[in-house]
Amino acid sequence: MSIFGKTISLFLIEGDPNKRWVCELSNWNGKAYKIPRIEIKRCSDRKDLVACGIYFLFGKNDTDNKGIVYIGEAENVFERLKQHDASSKKDFWNECIVYISKDNRLNKAHIKYLEHRCYLLAKEADRYIVDNSSIPADASLTEAEQAEMDEFLYNISMINNVLGHKVLEPLIKIDSVPNDVEPQVLCIQAARGANAKGMQTSEGFVVLKNSQIANNVTNSCPKNIQNLREKLIQNNIINEEWIFTENKIFSSPSTAASVVMGRSANGLTEWRNPKTS
Repeated sequence: MSIFGKTISLFLIEGDPNKRWVCELSNWNGKAYKIPRIEIKRCSDRKDLVACGIYFLFGKNDTDNKGIVYIGEAENVFERLKQHDASSKKDFWNECIVYISKDNRLNKAHIKYLEHRCYLLAKEADRYIVDNSSIPADASLTEAEQAEMDEFLYNISMINNVLGHKVLEPLIKIDSVPNDVEPQVLCIQAARGANAKGMQTSEGFVVLKNSQIANNVTNSCPKNIQNLREKLIQNNIINEEWIFTENKIFSSPSTAASVVMGRSANGLTEWRNPKTS
């Protein structure tokens, strides 16, 4: 985790936020492009894209609106992106983020290492459906090269976040909590089988994997909560045993508590610290 401030420069190539962006970080030899799919062919004017790089193709799943990502690498990123644009095999994506080196220091081993690590982090974070059909091969690097690429990877994760895609960041980041502050896990144990744990984060309230919800709802349970529970079950985020299969973020503690308890609930009072309750 970085302990220093960062300066990020964003340049809108056409002066339009809906078109191509260039993103650079102070004192870093990397460079990022954010490119809508419909703008790929125009990138023939960006000569630095004819280089080794790693890229992310982003789209949405029409069924549940969850993000989809494909993570790839290429020795000529521009040519590879044109191939993806022309192919119907990966029709889900509508924008990409590309990472290259400003001084052409990235080689094939570097980008394969970055692709492999990004894939593993994306799968672990579980925010997006990862469209890669197999685990990308790893690459053997020297200790010095690995250290350099791990810093490059950290910056990729940070810039992806700035550009709107937290694909490499887990919902719960224990290492972001100061050493003198214990992460606060809150609990609900209630009627009809509810037994859940959760945490407040900067993005909302996260109900943790393996939490159990009530096996039915009350007659007065709000319709929107009933619909949300049904949607979570349909998408297998809650399984047939009423258990969360993954960490799930909610807009507020109250929405999370209502889903868990199967009734209207005030999350500020229902979620309790087990050490004090």
